[in-house]
Amino acid sequence: MVSTNAILDALALEPIGEDRYRAPNVDTGHGVVFGGQLMAQSIVAGAIGHEGKTAKTLHTVFARAAEPGDPVDIAVERVHAGRALASATVTISQGERVCTRSMVLLSAEEPDLIRHGEERAGLEPPAPTSGSGEWENRIVGEVDISAPDLVGPPELEVWTRFEGAPEGDPIVSQALLAFSTDGFLIGTAMRPHRGVGQAQAHVTLSTGVLSHTLTFHELFSAARWLLLAHRSTHAGHGRSYGRAEVFDTAGKLVASFVQDAMIRAMASRQPGAGTASL
Repeated sequence: MVSTNAILDALALEPIGEDRYRAPNVDTGHGVVFGGQLMAQSIVAGAIGHEGKTAKTLHTVFARAAEPGDPVDIAVERVHAGRALASATVTISQGERVCTRSMVLLSAEEPDLIRHGEERAGLEPPAPTSGSGEWENRIVGEVDISAPDLVGPPELEVWTRFEGAPEGDPIVSQALLAFSTDGFLIGTAMRPHRGVGQAQAHVTLSTGVLSHTLTFHELFSAARWLLLAHRSTHAGHGRSYGRAEVFDTAGKLVASFVQDAMIRAMASRQPGAGTASL
């Protein structure tokens, strides 16, 4: 499991120059940096200097994998800063290698002219593991998306929370939610296909997120349970597409996201061959 404090440490960006930062990585037990970490760091970096605004939309393109053993360098290019809206481009690199580039749109809160929002009634969040201090995930129905022989619809609901996350810091809550949105839509796309599961990722299958867009609708606390309701609406040509809605325990829609990903057979590698490009 990943501790909430480890993620918060990765969000404590160290200034190394004007609009330049360095940050450590979260150890998720994989050979690459978790993409959710890079999105979370992009939100925090893009929001610096924009007090009174929170993230509205994050759009991230994943160019290359980041190595977990080296810190990441984060560069912010301020595009616009106004009374109600601001925007910035955030580039995360290691050495000369660009790993991700994100556009962060920030927004101040304004009064309603009109209002509506999807709601989910009758949600029953799981009981938290008290004192764990971890990023907790509970898949509804105990679906195992790793098992290749289990088949189901291209849908997946996951409860998530970050025990110990600070209350009253909306940017940190947005960053933590971004962290959690990266991990389930590829598995959701695999569910209808017998013989394909996440256990094969990076073994016999090449998988990876290509782009991810996350939009925030309402403020929320990442320390409390949030339901991620995933659905993959298309897979083909070595790619998958999915979307999800995020609800709080009262059933209020707080965020939405979409993701394009790669799912293809792993190319055979000759001895001494380098890593293939995406």
